[in-house]
Amino acid sequence: MKLYFKPGACSMAPHIALREAGYVFEQEKVDLARHQTASGEDFLRINPKGYVPALRLDDGSILTECTVMLQYIADHMPASGLAPAAGTMERYRLMEWLNFLATEVHKPFGPFFNPKAPQEIKDYNLRLLMRRLEFLATHINGRQFLMDDRFTVADIYLFTLLNWCNLHGIDLAQWPTLKDYMTRIAARPSVRETMKAEGLIN
Repeated sequence: MKLYFKPGACSMAPHIALREAGYVFEQEKVDLARHQTASGEDFLRINPKGYVPALRLDDGSILTECTVMLQYIADHMPASGLAPAAGTMERYRLMEWLNFLATEVHKPFGPFFNPKAPQEIKDYNLRLLMRRLEFLATHINGRQFLMDDRFTVADIYLFTLLNWCNLHGIDLAQWPTLKDYMTRIAARPSVRETMKAEGLIN
């Protein structure tokens, strides 16, 4: 199994999940501007969509899309407890969170990574993000994780997204519950190992 990633991008979520679940895997950095992997492969031949993450499975097939990949990783290592069993109401709650994070938190960050995005678009998305962060802060208040005391792939995804706040001047100190949440998750060995492997921390 091989993960194609860009340091600090959304690919950090499956990277953390692979380590948290105990997989043995390879990893290869991708230069998205050049569409080239660290070993010189044409990344568009690996993932024609042109973005990370991409996961090469043991049979050679490629799996893409972050939320699907997270569930695959959890389902193939059920002892990790990273996802409730398929078909349970708890699983649908996890899927609900993953969908919310992908569409309502991940997507609004997009213009901040685009230097050509108009300021009015960035301002609109910032207002949207602030509302979503307020909602998350209220939900997490009194809880350890998104699904109460159970750490899941949704927490891994949210941690990855909230980590982008540092890049764009969004101070999580205004939401103490989110700041504490980030501190708890950042202390997990899998998270620290991933961030070191991606060159984000020493």
